[in-house]
Amino acid sequence: MRTKIVAGNWKMHKNAEETEDLLNELINALPDDKEARIIVAPTFVNLASAVDHLEFTNIGVAAQNMHQAESGAYTGEISADMLKSIGVGIVILGHSERRAYFHETDALLASKVDTALKHNLEVIFCFGEELKDRQSGNHFNIVENQLQDSLFHLEQGAWENIILAYEPVWAIGTGETASPEQAQEMHHFIRETINRKYGNIAQDVSILYGGSVKPENAKEIFSKPDVDGGLIGGAALKAVDFAAIVEGI
Repeated sequence: MRTKIVAGNWKMHKNAEETEDLLNELINALPDDKEARIIVAPTFVNLASAVDHLEFTNIGVAAQNMHQAESGAYTGEISADMLKSIGVGIVILGHSERRAYFHETDALLASKVDTALKHNLEVIFCFGEELKDRQSGNHFNIVENQLQDSLFHLEQGAWENIILAYEPVWAIGTGETASPEQAQEMHHFIRETINRKYGNIAQDVSILYGGSVKPENAKEIFSKPDVDGGLIGGAALKAVDFAAIVEGI
């Protein structure tokens, strides 16, 4: 059975004190009777303190990115080994903001995925089409190509450490949200695409939806058979909203 997951991507928000405050609020607000995995992704500078703070809770900690090289002259970058050394076991790769602002390509992301898996990091891999792709009817091709070019070189066993996050770019931070039916349609297509390449393991891969998920729409989106949870942006910065989204899983 697939794991239900709700992950919060904090992006470039919350200083050290604010991070501690939000973690405390989450510890108090989140339900403890849910079987879903709960993950938060603070900024790099607050990862170590978050790991320590959440040690005796059921909340996991993810990094928002990492470099593909083992080490080297890459000023400002963070390696997989550095993440592992502070107790981080999950990394988000391929977010649309990394693709758009930092020009990360599918080929680069394939290399990052390889490095992450080599270090036994679990990967939350993000992908999704832009508005022009949706409007032109090319959204399925875009998503299929992103999966093939970044992940389909992997051996079947590697998929045990892959979580997918479908995030239509036109719905990230815009207030627009794919309808539950649109989300289900794409998630089903994603699962079928994996099935054609790898067979039945497609049924075991958790596929999250991301894109303006809010307490008001989470339950309906999460109720769809191929939607296994969400990667949450803005609503993850308010404990009461994030907790309400988790309740909808």
